[in-house]
Amino acid sequence: MKKLLRSPVALFLIAVAAVAAGIAGYRQFYLAAPEQQYRLQAVEKGDVSQVVSANGTINPVTLVNVGTQVSGTVKKLHVDFNSKVEKGQVLLELDDALLSAQQKQSLANVKSAAASLELAAANEARALALFKQEYVSQQEVDTVIQARKAAEAQLQLARAAVEKDSANLAYSVIRSPVSGVVVDRSVDVGQTVAASLQTPTLFKIAQDLSKMQIHANFAEADIGNIRIGQTVHFTVDAFPEKRFQGDVMQVRLNPAIQQNVVTYDVVVNVNNPEHILLPGMTAYVSITVAERKGALLVPNAALRFKPANGGKRGAVPPGNKTKGNAARSGEDGFPGKVYVQGPGGLVPVSVATGITDNRNTEIIRGDLKEGDHVVVGETLAANAQGGSPMRMRMF
Repeated sequence: MKKLLRSPVALFLIAVAAVAAGIAGYRQFYLAAPEQQYRLQAVEKGDVSQVVSANGTINPVTLVNVGTQVSGTVKKLHVDFNSKVEKGQVLLELDDALLSAQQKQSLANVKSAAASLELAAANEARALALFKQEYVSQQEVDTVIQARKAAEAQLQLARAAVEKDSANLAYSVIRSPVSGVVVDRSVDVGQTVAASLQTPTLFKIAQDLSKMQIHANFAEADIGNIRIGQTVHFTVDAFPEKRFQGDVMQVRLNPAIQQNVVTYDVVVNVNNPEHILLPGMTAYVSITVAERKGALLVPNAALRFKPANGGKRGAVPPGNKTKGNAARSGEDGFPGKVYVQGPGGLVPVSVATGITDNRNTEIIRGDLKEGDHVVVGETLAANAQGGSPMRMRMF
C-alpha cells in the first residue's frame, strides 16, 4: 500500500482530485447566487417595545411585628396563623404571677409612704406651735419641715412604682396594634419569652392583604429608564397562565452591591382584591420603558452579522460608497451596521438604532427602507459547519 501511494501515478491522481475539489468548492460558494450564499430577511415596519425585567418578592404594604416589653411564660394563645384580628384584640397572655405580686408590693409601699407623710406632717405642725411659744429653735423647725418634704417625695416615688408595675402587668396581655391578618406566629403555650436586651417578635400581622408591594432589584444599566408611575406586568409561579399588573411607586436610592454587581430596589404597588397573591411569592417583573408605533425594524441578527474574511468576499464596486449617514456617539440612537447585497457583493450600510425588543431593533437613520433585504447569516457556512467533511477513498 505504501509503495502504491508513493508511485507517480497515485500522486498525480491525488493532486488532480484536490484541484477538482477546490474548483468545485469555489464554484459552489463564489459563483452561487446571492440568495444561496447568504440568508436574507426583509426590513419591515411594525410596533416595538423595549422591556426591562427583574425578579422580586411580594410583601404586604404594612407588616407589623408584635412583640412584648416584659418577660414571662406564655399562658394562653387567642389567635393562630391566618387569624383575622381587630385593633386592640387580645392575641396572647403571659403568666402574670410575678408581675401581680410586684404590683401588690408597690401598693403596700404607697400605704407605708402615706403613713410616713402623715407622721411628718404632724411633727411639723407641733414644731411650728412650739416655735411660736419659743420652746424649740429655728433649726429644729427646719428639720421637721425637711422630713415632711422627704416623706412627700417618698410617697410620689411609691406611686410611680405602682404605675410602672401596673403598666408591666398590663403588658402581660398582648394586644393587636392594627387590624389585619396574622401571617406568622413564633411562640407556643408554655414557652418562655425574654425581653431583656431585644424585644422578641411574637406575631407578624399584615394590615391589608388586598394591597401588596413587590420589591424587585433592577440592574444599574436598566434603572435609568424606570420612572414612577410606569405600568408593570408580572407573573408568579402559582398562576403561570395569569398576567398581573401594577405600577412603580418608588425607586429607592440605596444600592445593593453583590460581587461588584449594583442593583436598585424598585417598589411596585399591586392591587390584590382576590387575595390570591400571598406574602413571599416570587414575582417575575417586566416594565415597558419605551414603545414605538410603525417603526422601521431590522432583525438583531443583521446587526450582529459580519462577513467572513473581513468582508473581502464581496467587494464594493468602484464608485459605490457606503450607504447611509454614520451615527455619531452623542446623537439620537446608537451606531450600527448592516449588510445588503449589491451588484458587486456585500454593501455595508451604516444606521442609527433605537430601542430593541431583543429580536428586532428600530432604525432611526440610515439608507434603508421597508422591503430592503439585509443579510442575517451565511447559508453555505452554516451548512459546512453542520455537514461532515469530504473524505477521499483510495482505490
